[in-house]
Amino acid sequence: MSAAPLSRAGRVLVLAVAFLGWLGAGVHMAITQQTGRAASIDLLARTGQLDAPRFVALNKQHEAAKRGEAAPLSDADAAQVTVWEVRVGRWFAWNQCAFLFGAAAGGLLFGWLGDRYGRARGMALSIITYSSFSATVYFAQAPEHFAALWFLACLGVGGMWPNGVALVSEAWSNLSRPMTAGIIGTSANVGIFLLATLAKVEPITPERWRWVMLVGAAPLALGLFALAIVPESPRWLAARDAPPNAPGAPVSTGDVFRPPLVWLTLVGIVLATTPVIGGWGTANWMTPWAEKAGSAALRADVLQTRALTGIVGSLLGGWIASRCGRRATYFVVSLLSLLIAQYVFWALVPTDGTFLLWVALLGFVSGIYFGWLPLCLPELFPTRVRSTGAGVSFNFGRIFTAVTLFASGALMGAFGGDYALIGRLTSLFFVLGMVAILFAPDTSKKQLAD
Repeated sequence: MSAAPLSRAGRVLVLAVAFLGWLGAGVHMAITQQTGRAASIDLLARTGQLDAPRFVALNKQHEAAKRGEAAPLSDADAAQVTVWEVRVGRWFAWNQCAFLFGAAAGGLLFGWLGDRYGRARGMALSIITYSSFSATVYFAQAPEHFAALWFLACLGVGGMWPNGVALVSEAWSNLSRPMTAGIIGTSANVGIFLLATLAKVEPITPERWRWVMLVGAAPLALGLFALAIVPESPRWLAARDAPPNAPGAPVSTGDVFRPPLVWLTLVGIVLATTPVIGGWGTANWMTPWAEKAGSAALRADVLQTRALTGIVGSLLGGWIASRCGRRATYFVVSLLSLLIAQYVFWALVPTDGTFLLWVALLGFVSGIYFGWLPLCLPELFPTRVRSTGAGVSFNFGRIFTAVTLFASGALMGAFGGDYALIGRLTSLFFVLGMVAILFAPDTSKKQLAD
């Protein structure tokens, strides 16, 4: 049984809401990076674990002393600021873990909901979840409050990707998919750029970071609208109505880990893990590194610059993959991302005049991944498990990234608060993508499977 295709207006509505929903998720990604350090300083100070004004002043003096513009810190002050920096860095890393674990769990949960109850409904509930819980973080009074509530908010961020990508992939024709993949891949970077721009106007500091959570709550109206208005995927409706033993009939989530799908799932996990770990391994540590070396304004500049060029890379990612081949595109992007990231973390500091130029180049190159993923991950899976398969693939990458960041936070003392050192190590994960893509099936000449 087949369902009637969506009208052009219906397809445009699907694309618009998916774009805005993933844009809102991008805002939450930016919130995680922009507020992680400032909120940690404030909440640690509220719980008596550091003296915020003195910590900020000593950090500024230390960075100025490196440039020969101030007297060096005394031994006692240097020891104290290191202790505090390790404490802040640890909570910064753990707040990123809250995002990543939450998004991973949400991808699995809402991906299952999307396959069971519909992509449009799963997407709408994801938006409602990340918006609602973002508002609750406004009231956090301790680092533990922030991390726990942010985990709940990011369940919705994780659910938005598999449902939005599956819905758009199934609503639009194969000829249109490279374009729509680029649009969806771009939207998160648009959200990141918008929040970074807001942070330039209203700096996010330990004294003023809570307003950002209200920005994160704004898409609630979009989620309610999507729940009531957005049409369902015709392919999903046809699969839902198929007889139980028919080829397109729904299956359980566990089937993506059993033959014949398990190989596709493992490949998808590795391919999605590389840009997530590699991307967070660079951008995640560049922002606190820039804040420590410069200011909150420089932190916003880094995120804004990377997001702006990432928009272009994401928009072109689907088109480049279609023109140059899925596997060739992925390999070259992994290689260039590795080389650029290693150069930045070894040869530059955030106050260098060329630093933002290299950040921009890395944003463009790694942004191509996020036009590639919405195009190519759905191609690996049949309709009946497309949302689950894409969600598992993308969000297992977040689990592995969260484990990496959790370990980084736990070892912050061993790193001595050196964000550049951590970035050098975590950006090596791009090598994983260069190897994995050699074993991936080439879907360049295949139509989206039923």
